[in-house]
Amino acid sequence: MSSRVFVGLGSNLERESRIRQATSALRDRVGEIEISPVYDTEAVGFEGNNFLNLVLAFDTELEVPAVVDIFHQIENQLGRDRSLPRYSSRPIDLDILLFGDLILEIPEICIPRPEILANAFVLKPLQDLIPQQLHPETGESYASLWRRMAPTSPLLELFQIDL
Repeated sequence: MSSRVFVGLGSNLERESRIRQATSALRDRVGEIEISPVYDTEAVGFEGNNFLNLVLAFDTELEVPAVVDIFHQIENQLGRDRSLPRYSSRPIDLDILLFGDLILEIPEICIPRPEILANAFVLKPLQDLIPQQLHPETGESYASLWRRMAPTSPLLELFQIDL
């Protein structure tokens, strides 16, 4: 059975080139992808360069662990150093936000990702792609969740990636 997967993608080191490389690498591995606009946002949880953030979506027959493996391969290929603290600068970060209607909490993987409800840089591009879809836990649409969120820092829409 195929699942629609939504992925948070961010970078604050060599931002634009890493975002484009990761998007291309992911498309090469999973096929057709849908891409939100790219936003420029402040680092959260540490002092660092601004991030570029976006959300990608694709359909897959793969299970969660296989998708996570693909993400780790892409991150490793693009220079991600996993020995650094969780909140630090990084060339690329790929996180599963949604995996169909799955609700899952196991070590190191929580779906839907809690950041959806906490961070504008995750919620805004997600609602750009699926405004009427309902969050699997809250039952609210992403458009409704976005209207209620009061971002603490501005989101600047920069560009749309063309593939």
